[in-house]
Amino acid sequence: MTTVCRKEKLWFLDTLITIHLAQAANADGVSIVEHRAPYGSSPPLHVHHTEDETFHVLAGQARFNVGGHELAVRAGDTFVAPKGVPHTFVVTAKEGVVWLTVTNQGDFERMLRATARPAEHDGLPPRMGPPSAAEAAMLEEACRANGIALIGPPMAVDAAQTAAA
Repeated sequence: MTTVCRKEKLWFLDTLITIHLAQAANADGVSIVEHRAPYGSSPPLHVHHTEDETFHVLAGQARFNVGGHELAVRAGDTFVAPKGVPHTFVVTAKEGVVWLTVTNQGDFERMLRATARPAEHDGLPPRMGPPSAAEAAMLEEACRANGIALIGPPMAVDAAQTAAA
């Protein structure tokens, strides 16, 4: 039987995420999560040990580092960060970026759920600055529990790259 999944909106760090398809809603464990991230947003360099991440950019621009290779992405681009390959990104569009992330083991979605909070509205969460030591420790533990290793710093916005975007 096919059912319609209800969207769930959460605030994860400085982003608004919308879970369009929860991994528990299908036999293959596919998860589809929409991310709205502000200019300059960048997670630590990290590795997913159990699942590929497929990204489809809907709006805006970002710069990714996947396995040491830089990718400038914009609306319409689709690419994969394979499991086992270190990656991170930085949002370079002043208006932010929106993309879909597709995974298929549930680890990424479980990590998001463990660290996110219910969104109070449809916009981005209030800017809070870098995570506190307690928030960083919680994020690292949630990642570790879900097959994700934090291995390096976030990326920085390059003013020349942003101006050219």
